Amino acid sequence: MTLRHNEIIIDVQNPFANCKLDRKQYADILTSVVSDASDGFVLAINNEWGRGKTTFVKMWEKDLKLNDFKTLYFNAWENDFENDVLIALISELEKLKDSKPSQFFDDMLNTASALTKKALPILVKGLVKKVAGDEVVEEFASAMTEGTLEEIQKDIDSYRNRKSAIQKFKEKLERFVSDTNENKPVIFIIDELDRCRPNYAVEVLENIKHLFSVKGIVFVLSIDKVQLGHAIRGVYGSDKINAEEYLRRFIDIEYQIPEPDIATFISYLYDYFEFDSFLKLEERANNQHLKGEGKTLKDFAIKLYSKENKSLRQIEKTFARIRLVLRSFDKKQYVLPTLVIILDYLKENHSKVFNNVKTLKYDLQEFVDEIETVLIKFHPLDSFNIHYIEAMLIKFYFNDWRNKNYKSKQTIFLGDTPTVKLGFNSKMNDNDKLGSGLLNISNDYNKDDIKLSYLITKYELMENIVN
Repeated sequence: MTLRHNEIIIDVQNPFANCKLDRKQYADILTSVVSDASDGFVLAINNEWGRGKTTFVKMWEKDLKLNDFKTLYFNAWENDFENDVLIALISELEKLKDSKPSQFFDDMLNTASALTKKALPILVKGLVKKVAGDEVVEEFASAMTEGTLEEIQKDIDSYRNRKSAIQKFKEKLERFVSDTNENKPVIFIIDELDRCRPNYAVEVLENIKHLFSVKGIVFVLSIDKVQLGHAIRGVYGSDKINAEEYLRRFIDIEYQIPEPDIATFISYLYDYFEFDSFLKLEERANNQHLKGEGKTLKDFAIKLYSKENKSLRQIEKTFARIRLVLRSFDKKQYVLPTLVIILDYLKENHSKVFNNVKTLKYDLQEFVDEIETVLIKFHPLDSFNIHYIEAMLIKFYFNDWRNKNYKSKQTIFLGDTPTVKLGFNSKMNDNDKLGSGLLNISNDYNKDDIKLSYLITKYELMENIVN
């Protein structure tokens, strides 16, 4: 049984064959966008972390190759050990040579040698950012008091030489690309830029803008603009920097991959982590109280996460965790899937509440107040009886709390008839329905002493693996 979602295998002949999110349609749209981009531009695919951008751009890159595009894929995060961004990007471009020698590439490489950090120190901080002639005076005005006229003149000459080298480099690069792309633009995908060291991320952007913006290259930036904005503000040392405006200088077109269908994704994860290998064991399938727990788990997760703005990665980790938790259940034990999912939700999103529940810090009214604060956002959950779910939480928590506070006279209800006197006030649910749920729980589960700690102990992996 796997407990980790491995990277999806991409079939080079059918790249989207294993895509469970129906995203080929968006790749086709983007392919049509870049097809006629002979002048080149910068496309940003902007989605939050954990939304599946990396898998998408890797599939799209293979799909582009099937359509006779020359493509390059550069994971900026995996390569930010290289201090010189120019060297890193040129090394990717070299892959376009295939096996044949290229005089155009060699010419570009020779020109680039004058621009690398190792060739000369950067004498002017704004060299790559500023190329207007008038700015030379401004750059060196402040240096007049620090060096001789001769030294300053050398600096100016060096600046102008490097500026000229930039233009020559772009000309050589354009010729090289033209020689390799066969009338289609080269698609240069840069992934995970927002996860790099801030300085490295900004240098990649500025190199693309000022050195690599030539005809025949379409850059695709796979980014989370919010996170990249944090990096930009960090580099410039000010929260007042308008990162949105800054990025607008570099990005020509922005695209957002639509959110996937959560039901499809959760159904996929349910099968991937093989939940049925436990939840549909023969011993469980023949027990009327256990046989429907698999469907309940999947359906409740779909309802819950359809209302939440969780990333695909977060949902994936939740399912991996819950599948691991199931290994501590005996094949004849109740799983109570709705409560397991709610406990996971509390642990991940309301850790203080989870810890207070675990340590029985709340009295009954405090518990109801805290739980309803969380549950209210999911009320109603359509086919799921939220009254009954809350009743289970209250009943099982009280069974724990009563053991610790055995001298307390606080009760959930008095008597065993439909006339129920609750020992708390509910702000979310109808008290009659909640009371009926409390009365029915012992009948549904054949016993009246199930404790919430029964699930918490298993969720926190405090019991041995039994299956």
